[in-house]
Amino acid sequence: MTLGTPATEIHDPDQIRAPLDGMTVLSRALQREHIPVALSHVRGEWVGGANSGAPRVILYLHGGGYVSGSPATHRPVTARLAREAEARVFALDYRLAPEHPFPAAVVDAWSAYWWLLGQGIAPEQIVVAGDSAGGGLSLALLLALRDAGLPMPAGAVGLSPWFDLALTATSLRTNNGLDFLNPAVLQASATMYLGNRDVHEPLASPLYADLHGLPPLLIQCGSAEMLLDDSRRLVERARAAGVDARLEIWDGMVHVWHFAWRIEPKARAALQGVGRFVRARIPSAGRVEPRESKA
Repeated sequence: MTLGTPATEIHDPDQIRAPLDGMTVLSRALQREHIPVALSHVRGEWVGGANSGAPRVILYLHGGGYVSGSPATHRPVTARLAREAEARVFALDYRLAPEHPFPAAVVDAWSAYWWLLGQGIAPEQIVVAGDSAGGGLSLALLLALRDAGLPMPAGAVGLSPWFDLALTATSLRTNNGLDFLNPAVLQASATMYLGNRDVHEPLASPLYADLHGLPPLLIQCGSAEMLLDDSRRLVERARAAGVDARLEIWDGMVHVWHFAWRIEPKARAALQGVGRFVRARIPSAGRVEPRESKA
């Protein structure tokens, strides 16, 4: 880590989880339709019941520093994404650190992807998306699939993604005070997730990965957020590796401003842009009837 030792170190994951868990109050108020899935190897929920049978599926990996968050905390985003993309969203409830450190989240994302294929959904009908840590996890899933020589999804989306758990971005300092992120929380989250593993492990910090052979990427970040340079550097390296990578930097926006779509026009516009990307990557081509799930 390069931020130095914070004045107050964080050792209790509940200190990190409490603020994001409070988002479930908003999720209940929205009363969005969601269908839980609880199998032996995959847990999560379907969002976007109005799009049942739609040819587009978004595998959504929530943020929260690999320590906090859930499909419930992120329903304000996943429900809006389902609407804008005219898609079904499967929000994965992956295992969290420190109880389940790296690579548990990657294993769960892998399992969810293959479970979707087992439902009769083709790889080209899936876009993987995530915010913050979930954006990094989305890239990790692509890397794991590529390295195994397995079918890739149609594309991937990162919303304010966290690609560098080594915390080397200059924007961590220059935007500190503009963003609501806490450097101590970032550092504690990385430590809880990685334990004694190498912080430069590509499946934990995709910034340090060989990025060739990935499908098209859409990366959105705010100009005022501390993780701005994670997006800039990842997209630069992806383009150098021949990847079709689009970077959108939204002026004045902070970390995962997309949550504020009800009151912030730029949040609505950003999610509309994600919807256009997903629809372009997965043109409408008939409906898909999901198979019956079995544990």
